[in-house]
Amino acid sequence: MLIADTILIDETEIEERFIRASGPGGQHVNKTESAVQLRFDLAGNTSLPDAAKRRLVRLAGSRMTKDGSLVLKADSHRERERNRAEARNRLRKLIE
Repeated sequence: MLIADTILIDETEIEERFIRASGPGGQHVNKTESAVQLRFDLAGNTSLPDAAKRRLVRLAGSRMTKDGSLVLKADSHRERERNRAEARNRLRKLIE
């Protein structure tokens, strides 16, 4: 995943799980897994500078797990791909 001209995140460091979204949306929301939970393995990352990693941990707050993964959830859209794109965009903005 390309973050900037000089930063490239290896796709193996990103895990995506599709889950059922909560909240309004009618019966459709209870049947499909349209929300995405994105996990970025920051502890195992080798492409980000240490200063960027420390900044990302500070910005992530409670979204950072004890094992060094950043967890983002996107469920504002009914379409799986739009939620996936939103989660990846959030990750990109946090790293930038």
